[in-house]
Amino acid sequence: MHNSNENNCLSISEGNHGLNILVVEDNPVNQKLLSLMLDDFGYNLCITENGLEGVKAYQAQHFDLILMDIQMPIMDGFTATAEIRALEKISGRHVPIIAVTAHSLPGYKEKCLQAGMDNYLAKPYHIDELHNIITETLDTLS
Repeated sequence: MHNSNENNCLSISEGNHGLNILVVEDNPVNQKLLSLMLDDFGYNLCITENGLEGVKAYQAQHFDLILMDIQMPIMDGFTATAEIRALEKISGRHVPIIAVTAHSLPGYKEKCLQAGMDNYLAKPYHIDELHNIITETLDTLS
């Protein structure tokens, strides 16, 4: 992994899987954890630290999947998802968005799905749960 300001990514990791994943997460510890887990799968990563930077990265390059935190400064995950979905209406393409959040209250998953996200993963999670939710989401939408 190397740091970069290109394409609005805080850091970029180039794996060998070919799947491009945008991680929108403000917490540096969670960024590192996701990076380590996703590097194990060989995915190509772009990590941004808030929703606004995530939307900018989405506009700058192609992603196969987005992992979206909900509570972030500058622009939260709900607003970022709404902006991405609005841009998709123009482009005609759909990128799966998985909410990755510490909120696991009853009904919160439904709130994320109603906001335009395709799936939901509650923190904390295990590497197998992360891999399974990515695979399940991509399989469902393909």
